[in-house]
Amino acid sequence: MSSRGFTFKQFHINHDRCGMKVGTDGILLGAWAPLGKARRILDLGTGSGLVALMLAQRVQAERIVADVEIVGLELDAAAVRQAAENVAASPWPSKVLIEQGAIQDYQAAGFDLIVSNPPYFEAGQVFDCAARGQARHTASLSVAELFMHAKRLLEPEGRVALVLPLQALAMALKEAELNDLHLVERQDVYTKEGKEAQRFLLLFSSVKCCEINEKLIINTVNLGLSDTYVDLVRPFYLKM
Repeated sequence: MSSRGFTFKQFHINHDRCGMKVGTDGILLGAWAPLGKARRILDLGTGSGLVALMLAQRVQAERIVADVEIVGLELDAAAVRQAAENVAASPWPSKVLIEQGAIQDYQAAGFDLIVSNPPYFEAGQVFDCAARGQARHTASLSVAELFMHAKRLLEPEGRVALVLPLQALAMALKEAELNDLHLVERQDVYTKEGKEAQRFLLLFSSVKCCEINEKLIINTVNLGLSDTYVDLVRPFYLKM
């Protein structure tokens, strides 16, 4: 991957003007987020448009529901422009709409699914550029605000899919319940088998039901990629 971009099987992402580059967290979320029968999807903090375009590819391939609308909402103006360019150059320019704004001010409710790779470092940490800092600081979007506004924008049976680090997990579970969003699926992500999980894929629903808990191991003890991980990301990575 160069600083300018990353080429996937069906689309290319330029990210040199975005605070956060293409990374494992976003790829995991885009490949995993359960689509169900969602007709309207919001990618909150879309950045380069990576997750939105991964979902567009999956919608095209899985064909569960026709005429799915995907909106990528982004605060940073430079990232908005680059995400729009990435969408325009993709096979799905009519399926993904990039909009600039903050979720706190966003009024276009009625989403069946909200996905987000949200900011999770506490304010005060130092970053190599202002855009990267904004993309990762909780000052622009706290965990509490994320769930409060997600609940406001969701359909009555809507769902929220997130990728979060260990340090944000407990707060996310607490704030979700305070907003009547219930954990229904959890994937503990292990970068290497035998190590502690540091990332979590979480699915919350307005409808309370049984909770699914599973593990996703990226690298096995023999340092090879696990079959489960390869099956998840194979539709996207060029060399899989």
